[in-house]
Amino acid sequence: MKKLSQKLVKLLRAKKLKVSFAESCTGGLLSSSITSISGSSKIFTLGLVTYSNQAKINILKVPKKTIMKYGAVSYETCLSMVKNLSKISKTNISLSITGVAGPKGGTELKPVGLVYIGIKKSNKTLVKKYIFKNKKRKSIQIASVNSALNLILAFIK
Repeated sequence: MKKLSQKLVKLLRAKKLKVSFAESCTGGLLSSSITSISGSSKIFTLGLVTYSNQAKINILKVPKKTIMKYGAVSYETCLSMVKNLSKISKTNISLSITGVAGPKGGTELKPVGLVYIGIKKSNKTLVKKYIFKNKKRKSIQIASVNSALNLILAFIK
């Protein structure tokens, strides 16, 4: 995670790009992975931990009906999170994460390890679905952060 974070901070600084994050299941781990790198203040603008549905609705303006219909862990919620984060932060790149970190809380339709990561850069938006097999909470959070860092790197190269 540290090497990926360093690589990303260096690349974003070179390209003069700024990022913002809206995290749920990672609880700020993604933001922390970036802010632990010297020089990150040049590229990191905002990190929101919108853990509850209420925070997603009130802060990120995810429509309540989206969460009621699709759930907090869904393509639709992740997409709404990243689009609205982009409006709030006005950064070049916005990224959202929502998922089931476990070890409890999973269902047959939404198992532990299911994570959605959304990214938006100018008018290009992508939401990717991941299913992490290691059912340990910390492992899922770290895998989510690594996937998010790799997604940003792939998006800006």
